[in-house]
Amino acid sequence: MNNQQFLKIISLSFKKFLETGSRSNEKLKILHGAIANDLSQRLDNTFQICSLGFKEGREAKIDGRYIDKVVDITIKKNGSTIAGIGVKFVMQNYSQNSNNYFENMLGETANIRCAQIPYFQIFIIPEKLPYYDNNGKITKWESFTTHNALKYIILSKDDINQLLHTPTKTLLFVIKLPDIEQTIATRSEYISSYSKIEEIVVSESLNSYGQFDNSVIYNNYEMFAQKLVYYILSL
Repeated sequence: MNNQQFLKIISLSFKKFLETGSRSNEKLKILHGAIANDLSQRLDNTFQICSLGFKEGREAKIDGRYIDKVVDITIKKNGSTIAGIGVKFVMQNYSQNSNNYFENMLGETANIRCAQIPYFQIFIIPEKLPYYDNNGKITKWESFTTHNALKYIILSKDDINQLLHTPTKTLLFVIKLPDIEQTIATRSEYISSYSKIEEIVVSESLNSYGQFDNSVIYNNYEMFAQKLVYYILSL
C-alpha cells in the first residue's frame, strides 16, 4: 500500500464515520484492516496479524508490564506476540484532548515496551476540524498547528533505546479534507454536507510543521511501513 492508497483508505474510513457515527467501530475495520492486510503482504506466512477488519476480525491482547492491553493491530510469529501498533484517527474536538491523546500514547507505549515488546503508533488528523459543544453546535474550527506538532518534533528526537515511553516508530499523518463552500454550524450539517460528496478525496496536508527526526515519520505511510517491517524482520 503506497501513500495514495493509504489516503484512499482514510477517505473510506471517514465516509464510514459519517454514516455510522463516532461510537461505531465500522470506520476502524476499514482503516485497521487495510493496514493489517498491507503488513501481512509485506511479511511472510510465519507472521500472523490480528486486527479488526482483517481475517478473523479480532484484536488481540498484549501482556503489558503493568496491565494487559487490547491493541489495535498485533503482530505475532509462531503464535507469540512480537509487536503492536496503536492507531488513532481524530476527527473532532481535538484541542481539549490534545495533551490527553499524547499522554495516553506515551503511557500505552511504556506499558508495552517495558514488557520487551516493540510498539508503533499511527496518528491521523485533519489540518482543520470542527469543535462541537454538548448540543452539537460548532463553536469554532480548529487547526492542527506548529504548536500541536511541537511535542511530536521533540518525540522524534528521543532515543528509543533509552526512553521506553517513546514508540519504536511513529507515523504522524496530517490530511486535508475537501472544502465545503456553504456555512456549516452544527454536527448534523457537517455530516450532511460531506455525505453529499459522492467521492470524498482526502489529500496530504501541504503544511510544514518543522523538522522531524528519526523516530517520527511525517506524511509518509510507505516509509513507515517499510521501516516497521525492517525492524520486525531484524528481531
